[in-house]
Order: sequence, then structure tokens, then C-alpha cells
Amino acid sequence: MRRAEHERGPAEARPTGRADDSRAQTPGSGGERLGGPLPEAVRQSVVEVAADVIGGLPADDVPAPLRPFARFERRKRAKLAGQHIAAALEKDAAFRGRVAEPLRRSQAALVEAVEGGDVPPAADPVRVAALAYLLRPSGWTGLVESARAELERSASASEEEAAERRVAALKEELAAARAGRSADADRLRAELRDAKAEVAELRRKLHDARTRFRAAEERADAVAAEAERKLAEARESTAAAEKELRKLRARAAQAEAAAEAAKRAAREGRNVDDVRLRMLLDTLVDAAQGVRRELALPSTIDRPADVVGGLEPDRQAHRALPGRALSDGDPQLLDRLLTLPRVHLVVDGYNVTKTGYGELPLADQRSRLLSGLGGLAAQTRAEVTCVFDGAELDAPVAIAAPRGVRVLFSRPGQTADELIGDLVRAEPPGRAVVVVSSDREVADAARRAGARPCPSTLLLRRLGRS
Repeated sequence: MRRAEHERGPAEARPTGRADDSRAQTPGSGGERLGGPLPEAVRQSVVEVAADVIGGLPADDVPAPLRPFARFERRKRAKLAGQHIAAALEKDAAFRGRVAEPLRRSQAALVEAVEGGDVPPAADPVRVAALAYLLRPSGWTGLVESARAELERSASASEEEAAERRVAALKEELAAARAGRSADADRLRAELRDAKAEVAELRRKLHDARTRFRAAEERADAVAAEAERKLAEARESTAAAEKELRKLRARAAQAEAAAEAAKRAAREGRNVDDVRLRMLLDTLVDAAQGVRRELALPSTIDRPADVVGGLEPDRQAHRALPGRALSDGDPQLLDRLLTLPRVHLVVDGYNVTKTGYGELPLADQRSRLLSGLGGLAAQTRAEVTCVFDGAELDAPVAIAAPRGVRVLFSRPGQTADELIGDLVRAEPPGRAVVVVSSDREVADAARRAGARPCPSTLLLRRLGRS
């Protein structure tokens, strides 16, 4: 080692001190350049060596572009900073000298051979090229190019061996294919024989089917002829039946005319009795009105519901009407309740509207419900009271209540449920009262007070039929 350094002289002596001395004494870094890029295997080798060295260098000795990667694990440095390390090795001779230092110690014999230009023939070309690239002795580019040529020869030999293996495999596949083709041919011949036998069998079956088809056609023609004959007979019988039907209709018309004449005669005879009865009733009514005027009796009598306090719309609606019921969920429950004498129908307004059309504004909900209740009151002549919750009202609501419908709003601090309870309790015992609400608490309170609860859905269904 020392002999080689003496022969190269002071300018080519191996640096033994700091990194600055190696920058000044890097041999062969003058004018020699590679004719192309480093072989990939050589490049990977020098990058891995440099990545290993960076982790042990002081921060000041690491090139600035590589300092962020110095804290990485060695494999990550080689993977993530490979391009930066390669660029620093190419441009920074001092950094190359620092990277070569560990190789001088670990591979002293090979380093001396590379610097002396006497490389052993059995040396790994990649390691020789990596040392030549880092040490840059005289003629280092030739060592790198020799490694490139050796790697290319090795790659070519590997490709030839792979090609030979592929050819051998293809020959084996060809032999197997030929054997398989012979077996397939035998199998196909057997299948052909089976197919011919099957075709013969199918031809026989086809002949039998054609024979049966011709026989079926003959039977079908006979059946069609018989059906035509029976159809002609049916048409004749139908014509006779229609003739008889026309006769019967004529007789029925005569009977209806006779019955109408008899009814007309009965009505004329009954009209005389009706006139006499009407005259008697008119006399009694006139007498009663005279007694009322004589005694100065009031023309109307307040109902118990009229005395219950509540916020009313612009005008009150007092209507005499009826109500009570039978069984929950029965579609005809409400219809039967409305037939009771002097029934009082109390409606939980917003409970009904939000069950049926809650998507509408409150004003439209009230208008739609009251319109339907007005028609119901006119049809059934029941007393109808519709109660709305007035807790959120800023001012009295102007509503033109339909004829026969009383409209009440609860007072501030009072709920519509409480107002409904007051209406039910104000009625005398025995009065038929129906409370329409799907609210469980309202229904239970009404039942305890002696009223008959009714679900809102039944009222909506009844209004839908009106």
C-alpha cells in the first residue's frame, strides 16, 4: 500500500487526515469522464455505501442537500435520497473521499489493486467499478467501462440461458400437445360415432312424431266440425231465447205501467188525508206561537256549551245539534253517533287537521276543516263545536264560522284539551256528546267525563264522502 503511494508521488497519496485534505488529493479527478451513465448496479452500490457513511459523518461534513436525509434509517436514505446522493458524489470530490474511507479500511487489498491498476481477474466487476468511481485513479473510466461490458455480457448470457430454457419448455409443451391431440382425436371419433347414433334415433322419433301429428290434425278437424254444428244449434236456441225475452220485457213494461197507475191513485187518495193533517198542525203551531207571545217566552234557549269561556272569532255561532257513539275503529261509528237525538259533536281542530293535511298553513287548515264541518252540520243537524289551541295567537283570529258550527279558541294559559274538557263537563247527564280526537289523553278524559271519543280519521273519512 505504501509502495503504491510512493510510486504515485505526493499528489496521488491517499488522504489520511480530514475531508478537506481528501478533496485536494483525490487522484485522477482531472480530465477523465465516462462516456455514458454509470451502470445501474454500480450506481446502486456507490449510493448504498454513501447512504451508510452519511449516518456516521458530522453534520458539517455532510453536503447541504443531503443533511435532511442524514437522520433517516440507512435503507430509507438509499431509497429516498438516491438521486441526491448520486449527484453529490459526482460533483463533490471531498464527499467522494469521505465515502471511500470506510472502503479503504474494509477492502484495503482491492483498493490498492484498483489504485495500482492491477485488478485481479476474479474480482467482482461491480465492486471494482464502484471503487474506481469513488477513488478516481488514473484510468478509472476504463475500469467502469470494463464493468459495464462484463455486466452486459452477463446479462446476455442470462438471457441466452433463459431463452434455452424457454425453448426446452416449448419443446416439452409441443410433445405434450401432440400426445393430447392424438387423445383428443380418438375422443372426437368416439363422440362422432355416438352423435351419428343419436341422429339416427332422432330421425326415427321425428318420423313417429309426424305420424302422430297427422293423426292429431285429423282428430282436430273432426272436433272443429262438431263444434261448428253445436255452435249453429246454440245460435238457433239463442235467437229463440231472445225472442222469448222480448216478450217477457213487454209484459214487464205493462206490469210496471199498471203498478205506477195504482201508486198514483193511492197518492191521490192519501193527499186528501195529508192536507187535513197539515191544516191541524198549522193550527197547533199558531196556537203555540200565540201562547209564547202571551207569556213573553224567549225565542231561543241557551245551550250549556254557550256558557263555557273561550276566545271566539269575530262572531259566535250557536247551533242546535246532536251526538254520541259505539265502537272505536268501526268505519260506521261516526255515522251512527250522528244519528243520536240532539248529539253534540266537539272537534279537536288541530288534531284533525294535522292528521289529515298537516302540510298546509294553519289558516288553510282551519278553513278546510270548518268548511267540511259546515256541510256535516247541514246534513246531520248535529250541534258542532270546533276547538282550536289559541296559546300561540298574537291577536284574535277573524273567522267566518259556517252556519251550524261553533268555533272556540282556548284562552292564554289554557290548552285546547282543557277547553274540550270544560265543554264536556258543562253538558247535562244523559246528553249525547262525541269528542273527535286521536289524542289518547283527550279521548281518555272524554270517556271519564261521560262523552264518547271518536278517532280523527273517522271524521276525515266522513268529510271526504260529503
